[in-house]
Amino acid sequence: MHKGETVGPLDTAVGYVLKEAASALRGAMDASLRPLNLTVPQYACLELLGQRPGLSNADLARGAFVTRQSMNVVLQGLEARGLVIRPAEAAHGRQLPAELTPAGRAQLQAASTAVHAVEVRMCAGLSPARQKELLATLAVCARNLTETT
Repeated sequence: MHKGETVGPLDTAVGYVLKEAASALRGAMDASLRPLNLTVPQYACLELLGQRPGLSNADLARGAFVTRQSMNVVLQGLEARGLVIRPAEAAHGRQLPAELTPAGRAQLQAASTAVHAVEVRMCAGLSPARQKELLATLAVCARNLTETT
């Protein structure tokens, strides 16, 4: 076995603290979306479609960090509630681009407002400059783990 440095105390391990923050964020988002009868993946789907109408199931899955199969279930549920529409048949290939309905846009507005309040609470005490720095730092961390060498 290779000897090297260990993680050390968890409260100083960036990965552990980041996961702790992500877990706290998910819990707070779950709580804020529950009164709207939405899950975090459903909200993510609505937000993505609100900002990028016509995304495919695969694009939505990537953007919401779920599998394509899970996103298909999410989309079916949102369609059943009248929040999203997809064509019955693909215009080309197998893609069924989704779009928000008027009810979906209204639900997105309420959900986005609720999630924004969570983000404001999460960033309380951080100046706009520190928030910008945090975003840049997290982007570097993500890039470091996803870029191939």
